[in-house]
Amino acid sequence: MGNKGFTLIEIIILIVMAGILLPTIIVPFVAGVKASGKPEMVNTAMYLGHQKMEEFMKYRYLNSALNPTAITAYANIAGFSGYQWQWEIYYVDSSFNVVGDGIQATNHRGYKRIFVRVKDPTNDTYEIYSVVTFFH
Repeated sequence: MGNKGFTLIEIIILIVMAGILLPTIIVPFVAGVKASGKPEMVNTAMYLGHQKMEEFMKYRYLNSALNPTAITAYANIAGFSGYQWQWEIYYVDSSFNVVGDGIQATNHRGYKRIFVRVKDPTNDTYEIYSVVTFFH
């Protein structure tokens, strides 16, 4: 009596409780650490998508760079490992619905829809749309 310290049973109980509680604490922590890079990937993918869209938007409606194009195959983005993009340009009507097959259209009313998709290293995709019009 009067001795300070822990008994063997108390230490065993502590070890068992720690073995049960630690995984429930560590698993969410590890998942959070793994996902912590995701916001940076989203920002990078959106930046790249907007960059590609700006390349298209600098042209006037009749410029050959804006000729209707079916969806392209994914292409790697130079300087951004793991990121890929693809795009398409279609004729659309005033409700932005694809006219005809989108590439050969006579009643398009002077609208072209530009679509850019970027895929990040985890294969999540981000899409951006824009429309250019023909002004006389």
